[in-house]
Amino acid sequence: MGGLALIARQLGYQVSGSDANVYPPMSTQLEASGITLHEGYDESILELKPDLVVVGNAMSRGLPIIEALLNSNIPYTSGPQWLGDNVLRNRWVLAVSGTHGKTTTSSLLAWMLEEAGLQPGFLIGGVTANFGVSARLGQDPFFVIEADEYDTAFFDKRSKFLHYHPRTLILNNLEFDHADIFDSLQDIQKQFHHLLRVVPSLGQVIYPRGVSAIDEVLAKGLWAQSATFGSSPLAQWNFRWRDQPAGEFLIKHGDNEWLGTTALSGDYNLSNVLAAIIAARHVGVSPEHSIAAISTFKNTKRRQELIADVGGIKVIDDFAHHPTAIQLTLQGLKATHQSARVVLVIEPRSNTMRMGVHANVLADATSIADQCYWLRAKNMGFELTSDLVGGQVFDDVDNLVAALVPELAPSDVVVCMSNGDFQGLKDTLVQALKDSYE
Repeated sequence: MGGLALIARQLGYQVSGSDANVYPPMSTQLEASGITLHEGYDESILELKPDLVVVGNAMSRGLPIIEALLNSNIPYTSGPQWLGDNVLRNRWVLAVSGTHGKTTTSSLLAWMLEEAGLQPGFLIGGVTANFGVSARLGQDPFFVIEADEYDTAFFDKRSKFLHYHPRTLILNNLEFDHADIFDSLQDIQKQFHHLLRVVPSLGQVIYPRGVSAIDEVLAKGLWAQSATFGSSPLAQWNFRWRDQPAGEFLIKHGDNEWLGTTALSGDYNLSNVLAAIIAARHVGVSPEHSIAAISTFKNTKRRQELIADVGGIKVIDDFAHHPTAIQLTLQGLKATHQSARVVLVIEPRSNTMRMGVHANVLADATSIADQCYWLRAKNMGFELTSDLVGGQVFDDVDNLVAALVPELAPSDVVVCMSNGDFQGLKDTLVQALKDSYE
């Protein structure tokens, strides 16, 4: 929604908005763009008499602001619908979908197109370090979008990505998530099947080879051109690390092979890189140009973002909040910091996590970490215990930091994982390290 506000501002609209618990980096980029922020959902903001209200999918019936909106007869729409009608209708949309990796892959793809001189528009679920913003209108014809399967609005329960009508579609992976709106993996697969139905026959669907959940969706119908990728030599496009700590990798397609370097870590990120290379090639950007762009790519904020280095202790901020993403991120960090201890500090905050859907696999997902510290999120629907997750569990940020800091030593890597503001833990941790080591 913040990204939509930026694009609306660039189209010349006067824009304001309201949200609860607005925090950086989104809050700062909105303010820098001259967009007025209102904390909370006070119905008095409708006294501004807006021409249109764009309703986010966190809003529901019963909220005073929503009831006032419906009673007012002020026109309203959803964010994806507004974007589809006002921005995407005549653009070549490159959409990045899947359970994990959407933000990184979208950012990579937008940067590849930018470095090729195409000046794409984009809407990404994080502030990209290369661009400094999460969204922009860009120049015709290309628009890169992070295509989320979450529902659109309280009045439109279709997945958001059904409004985008992509011509180039990346389907990165597919697992069960968003248990607050989906009852099963099959429910999610149905939405992806609907997405494939709107990709034109001259379009392209890019997907990993050998993922059963994706193959089941494709078996229901694939009308566009396609390309497969992965580490398997059976994939049409495949990758392998040449020197992972040094970031050197090889990409192969047919008889062609390319050598590149990246600051990203882990097989999953190299998979993201390859998917973006293929998508960029679909709009005319050569793999050589894309690989050159990767060498100057800076990852999105909160995706393995180094936020502090105090006394040789590195503190990394990461957004991972699904067991698979957690495990893959830890594997990547271990591969690139081979002589260091990786210490995980994690808050299971997403709706699915708090419901306990993945409770029984959390210990396995985090087992690769040398130590693990858990912070209980608010309103959890299951009992988070040390026996369950295999690490220390805390209810309070100060107590967690007090227990953690004395256990750290120079060369340790501390990765903080949460899809929220982590209850202020990161700032508290960095300050405690400075007090101890500076």
